[in-house]
Amino acid sequence: MPELEFKATKIKLNEDGFLMAPEIWNEEIARWLAQEAEGINQLTEEHWKIINYIRHYYLEKGQAPMIRKMVNETGISLKRIYELFPSGPAKGACKVAGLPKPDGCI
Repeated sequence: MPELEFKATKIKLNEDGFLMAPEIWNEEIARWLAQEAEGINQLTEEHWKIINYIRHYYLEKGQAPMIRKMVNETGISLKRIYELFPSGPAKGACKVAGLPKPDGCI
């Protein structure tokens, strides 16, 4: 299980780079994960719209949203989501949002 250091704190990640303790997530960790794990240098308003939608949905329903629902409810096209999160909405966006790896995510 990999560990990365963030502000003198070791953060445990699973073998796919997802937080082992999602409850420690905050916006500062999101920025750090975006850069370290996904190569995203700056989170824009569109990034945050996706991240906040995914987190809210997960906290309410206990699972990540279906991609089609995410597109419909955020108004951000699937093509644009892949531009924002090149490794995809399930892997990249959920990782930056501090959520566990979604079921069915390869």
